[in-house]
Amino acid sequence: MELRFVYITTKDKDEARRIGRDLVERRLAACVNIFDGMNSFYWWEGEVQDDQEAVLIAKTRADLMEDLVDRVKRLHSYDVPCVVGLPIAGGNPDYLAWVRDEACPK
Repeated sequence: MELRFVYITTKDKDEARRIGRDLVERRLAACVNIFDGMNSFYWWEGEVQDDQEAVLIAKTRADLMEDLVDRVKRLHSYDVPCVVGLPIAGGNPDYLAWVRDEACPK
């Protein structure tokens, strides 16, 4: 079973905590880490933006990505939230087994 490392940006730490907790409670992710105070430069509506954001990193199964993305989009304040899944190519087998077991919606 393939696993994903999911990178999500949010407007602030409160939004990151709300989304992250929801993903874990629904078991769409086994674990979520939050990094606050990230500086982001990006194009939006024809202008370069310079904002502070928070980052969520979720660990999940590949087969849950569609549901995870849908849930983030429902909860997120952005019109086009960044939700990007990257394949996990390796790591601690015990940890990866834990992710597989815990990311399992009922």
